[in-house]
Amino acid sequence: MSRSDSYAAQLSVGPYSVRGVSVAGVYTTLQVPELGVLLDVGLPLRAYCATDRLFLSHGHVDHSGGLLGLLGVRGMMNKPEPLKLYLPAEIADDMRAMLEAASRMQRFAFDVELVPMKPGDELLVANTLWVRAFRTHHPVPSLGFQFFRRVNKLKAEYVGLPGPEIARRKREGEPLFTREDQLELCYATDTLVRVLDTNPSMLESRVLILECTFYDERKSLADARAGCHIHLDELIPIVERFRNPHIVLMHTSQIYSPTEAREILLRRCPPSFTDRVQQLLPTRGNWL
Repeated sequence: MSRSDSYAAQLSVGPYSVRGVSVAGVYTTLQVPELGVLLDVGLPLRAYCATDRLFLSHGHVDHSGGLLGLLGVRGMMNKPEPLKLYLPAEIADDMRAMLEAASRMQRFAFDVELVPMKPGDELLVANTLWVRAFRTHHPVPSLGFQFFRRVNKLKAEYVGLPGPEIARRKREGEPLFTREDQLELCYATDTLVRVLDTNPSMLESRVLILECTFYDERKSLADARAGCHIHLDELIPIVERFRNPHIVLMHTSQIYSPTEAREILLRRCPPSFTDRVQQLLPTRGNWL
């Protein structure tokens, strides 16, 4: 394991693990192994490079700059399938051109399947796992991603019927089931806090991964908003809106040490909120 891999946070959030590093303006890379996804690639952590699906929130280099390194590692792994790269549709052509140029310089074809997405697009990821893209609020084209499981549930009036009877009615075309979307994990970074209003379902997700870049008066609320980032001052008045059992705050500014970020959160927020919150911070020491 490399030094950067060993400093990555490893959080347990319900049925999922959230692993990675995130420092505002420097790098953000997260992995959720149970879902088989990477969320942004500001740093190509070797331990994550075998993951076959990458969801890119936007093109800023602290979120995308590790892509070529990741592809180089994958080339040495002889992966049978190309990396699937889900990204804002507006930057797909630029990404394709960059990969073509990099392939010429490397003299090695980077194997990537681009999957452009627009807000509201829904795609099947694997088995019952789906993803829905939603608009985040940043100066460049940017997306958040809601992962959910789409399942069919037996209607209440049929619960308790014997299996053969249910099978018979199903064969005869009786509408026995309703479709239900179980919101599993939501990822939103580099955005204004109004994303909670423009995409309120994220507050219902089992796991919410949300940026919180600034924590106190060292960065004013006005300055945070000018950069299209979230300040803790904006979350404190609305903590009761979060119905998520698990919340991960990430994208912390390096103006705080990891220890300071932990202490400020605990000091300023009520236990009803902090009891559900984990921060994506180094497992030891300072920022890498």
